[in-house]
Amino acid sequence: MKRVYTCLIALALGSNIADAQIANQQINATGFMQPVTLPAIFPAPVSVNLGKGLISLTKTIVLIEAKGADQESVTLVRRILKSSGVETIKTAQQLPANLDGLYIVIGNGDAPILRSALARCAAQPDTQAEGYTIASMLGGSGALITLAGKDADGLFHAAQTFRQLIQHSAVPALVIQDHPAMPIRGTIEGFYGAPWSMEARKKHLDFLATVKANTYVYSPKDDPYARDRWREAYPKAVLAELSKLVSVARANHINFVYAISPGPSLCFSDPADLQAIERKFDVLRSIGVHNFYVALDDIEYTKWNCEIDKTNLGTPSAEAAGIAQSKFLNLVQASLNAHDPEARPLIMVPTEYYDAKESLYKAALRKNLYPKIVVQWTGTDVVPPAIAISDAKAATKAFGRKTLLWDNYPVNDYAQTTGRLLLAPYARREAGLSGELTGILSNPMNQEAPSRVAVTGVVAFAWNDKAYDAERTWNYAARELAGGDEQATAALLTFFDTQHMAPTFGSQPWQQQAPRLKMLLDGVRDAIALGNNETRHRAITELAQKATEFAAVPDLIRSGIIDTAFAREARPWLDAMQLWGRALQLTAAGLDAANSGSQAAGRYFAHAKQLAAQAAVIRTLPGVTRTEGPIKIADGVLDVFVNDAPSLIAFDTKNDPGASAGK
Repeated sequence: MKRVYTCLIALALGSNIADAQIANQQINATGFMQPVTLPAIFPAPVSVNLGKGLISLTKTIVLIEAKGADQESVTLVRRILKSSGVETIKTAQQLPANLDGLYIVIGNGDAPILRSALARCAAQPDTQAEGYTIASMLGGSGALITLAGKDADGLFHAAQTFRQLIQHSAVPALVIQDHPAMPIRGTIEGFYGAPWSMEARKKHLDFLATVKANTYVYSPKDDPYARDRWREAYPKAVLAELSKLVSVARANHINFVYAISPGPSLCFSDPADLQAIERKFDVLRSIGVHNFYVALDDIEYTKWNCEIDKTNLGTPSAEAAGIAQSKFLNLVQASLNAHDPEARPLIMVPTEYYDAKESLYKAALRKNLYPKIVVQWTGTDVVPPAIAISDAKAATKAFGRKTLLWDNYPVNDYAQTTGRLLLAPYARREAGLSGELTGILSNPMNQEAPSRVAVTGVVAFAWNDKAYDAERTWNYAARELAGGDEQATAALLTFFDTQHMAPTFGSQPWQQQAPRLKMLLDGVRDAIALGNNETRHRAITELAQKATEFAAVPDLIRSGIIDTAFAREARPWLDAMQLWGRALQLTAAGLDAANSGSQAAGRYFAHAKQLAAQAAVIRTLPGVTRTEGPIKIADGVLDVFVNDAPSLIAFDTKNDPGASAGK
């Protein structure tokens, strides 16, 4: 089994290492020079220029911190070095004229030591916000690696790239210059159903840091103090937990955004409601929150919530709502400016958030809303099948500013997602969208760890949409969850394929279900229908082998991944997949028996259908998702094949009463 999975993972991840090979280098006296390949880095950097030679980590290195270097980044780099086998980290203030050993210079800003180190590597600093340069070189009897951030965030991103570079305890001689295409990248916990636990949120913030995200919006629909009881203060215990979460976000260079959803009961004309929001924001500011959000989605906007609005704002209408919302949000923004010099622009999601068609409501926002307030938009629909540059341009025109995309993928809180995890690659978003969007926030699933698969793609696209490769990033997400383990990575990719369906609010999904498994099963159908006996036997033998691998996937995932939260949150799907795997094994046995004329075929097929029926009644975990129901595993593909298999090859059941009895 191990050899099979090693072959599978080699095929799955082969494209993740560039083919560009550098000619073998003569190993010098220090042992630094070795053959070099260009490593895979996610998200894809803006530019990578590969030099000659490989810098192997030594047991002792010298670390030089530039004055004012971001300490979270320095701490992270130290931790990365220690975990990669470095035993002693010495410190120094300056680089020697002749390198003797491995030196690492780290810092952000325009410190002289950074300029000097970059110059020795023939590199220039990146000048974009959140940008960084990593430059490495061999010289004399030593080597130099420089991590230079444009700012503190840029240095932290450099450290994350450095983590990927030294996974094999070595760094190629190279120059990386990199910065994000979109200024806002991350997730909005904006789903209905059970909110994430604080522990899950902390893990998610740690994960977001590794993919160079910079934003997390706290907006769970089922937090009563953010929506239904928004005027009420948080209990001290909850506020204390939120404070810890804000600290985790800060350490990970993630902007923690607090969202309030007052729309169902907000009275625009009552100063008390503005004061209630100000009080809540003041309290949150005291625990370190400096970015706020007002959500006005999923509300009725053709009615007023109070008598004073009826008097002051006139007959309710979409246009009147747009005017009232704009003026109220302008007051909130003015309050933020007055109370917090660190405050970033307010973010809002409008009531019409799901298209870019011209309307009286959008016109009212465009005319009245303060220009710096950020507007969120979900694309051409609530769950859009695709988003083109032309769609984003239409949104820019409709709202009078570039929008922040709220992408409702991989969220699974609506009816069409019942029984599903959404684990397909992030796709069908057009390269070049960075020119018309201020960023992308993914609305994830109720299941945090499985959400990382799609979110990895969302953030990678937002970082560098023009170089984004959906399939490679998907493979990378699997490998990260597996901690680099080959068998677990291959198992995860097989599992992801069974959850490849990406529904919309309509009847047609925007990504098909189980394309890899479908290709295999369609090949078996064709071989049986069109081939000779030898061809059929070969196809059925391959099916039996793949079925055995398929049935082993759940146990491999449970045993092979680092974060057990994935297996825990995916438990009913893994349980169902195991039964489906056994059903597929028996189906293959039935086809083999039928092909050889054995009367046992009927018994195999009957038992397979029994197991399929057991799998079909496994349900989602109670109380987690908004809609609960039976688990789906490669539905429309696997179930159809198991059901159809007895009719693919004619076989005799007249002397096998157990076949019809299901024994």
